[in-house]
Amino acid sequence: MRDSHNNTGFSTRAIHHGYDPLSHGGALVPPVYQTATYAFPTVEYGAACFAGEEPGHFYSRISNPTLALLEQRMASLEGGEAGLALASGMGAITSTIWTLLRPGDELIVGRTLYGCTFAFLHHGIGEFGVKIRHVDLNDAKALKAAINGKTRMIYFETPANPNMQLVDIAAVAEAVRGHDVHVVVDNTYCTPYLQRPLELGADLVVHSATKYLSGHGDITAGLVIGRKALVDRIRLEGLKDMTGAVLSPHDAALLMRGIKTLALRMDRHCANALQVAEFLARQPQVELIHYPGLPSFAQYEVAQRQMRLPGGMIGFELKGGIEAGRRFMNALQLFARAVSLGDAESLAQHPASMTHSSYTPQERAHHGISEGLVRLSVGLEDVEDLLADVEQALQACS
Repeated sequence: MRDSHNNTGFSTRAIHHGYDPLSHGGALVPPVYQTATYAFPTVEYGAACFAGEEPGHFYSRISNPTLALLEQRMASLEGGEAGLALASGMGAITSTIWTLLRPGDELIVGRTLYGCTFAFLHHGIGEFGVKIRHVDLNDAKALKAAINGKTRMIYFETPANPNMQLVDIAAVAEAVRGHDVHVVVDNTYCTPYLQRPLELGADLVVHSATKYLSGHGDITAGLVIGRKALVDRIRLEGLKDMTGAVLSPHDAALLMRGIKTLALRMDRHCANALQVAEFLARQPQVELIHYPGLPSFAQYEVAQRQMRLPGGMIGFELKGGIEAGRRFMNALQLFARAVSLGDAESLAQHPASMTHSSYTPQERAHHGISEGLVRLSVGLEDVEDLLADVEQALQACS
């Protein structure tokens, strides 16, 4: 297959990488291979595929040509050797962790995690003999003290869902140098357009591709990108045998369509979010605001160093706490009250009662998720309309 796009820009690779229309009957858009299984020219060839001696496809739970193109394209955008497409972000996370950890291992995680990830760790794999340890990953001394001979992975989100806490990826990678420890980063909030953890020393990147990578709220999907040897293990162990979290070729095609406009969309998400965050920061009803693009953000310097732009997600708290937050959300007219993020539509949700309700109130307090926190996913609408909606909702909850 011809591929002359390895040294081209981000958007060019997002549109063209890995595909030559002239090798597919001139079809400009890659075909969808809607098949569960594949015919072999000989028994010997089929046996070689199963043995890993031939690169061909033999069953779509393991690989499919449509997914393979998506995986190549995302590996290029993240700067990794290989990619693996899965049915959801949780499919990507669980397939990775089930593959790389064993009973007796220890997993160090960041202070704050997405609610379903937290539940999987503490109520899932944590009950199978893997010790979960939450550490302030920006405290170099605490991190180095936590690493021991049983530590096999450090896993974190940056920015963290939902309170926007950042982790210095390069500093974590440096802290584990010389240890047999995999650094895994959830890059869902940023996408490779804003942040590339592999280039900062991470071993694997995971995504809920349902979010910004798709961008249209019409599929669920997940991705793992990193070194080929690790990704191959996750494909043949975590995906094939443990989770079966298989992405359909139709959803893979929709995801590739979304990725073609990723740079354009992320520029607009970030520009809109910055204006909304600056507006919120000036309002007397706002107690706290968490947005990496504001100089008042505690980790602004880290954001400037490792993120191209500050992203489309905002966390904030109103004076009056949870009741004020509920009144604000119920008054919104343009922002939809919905979970998920990264859609063209702007969304608002209350983490304590929605995405992070798997935490107990005590756990939320311990992990930095206040009961009154409101999370906004700022979409692609005209920013003047978004600002007007936020303004009237603030007035309604005063």
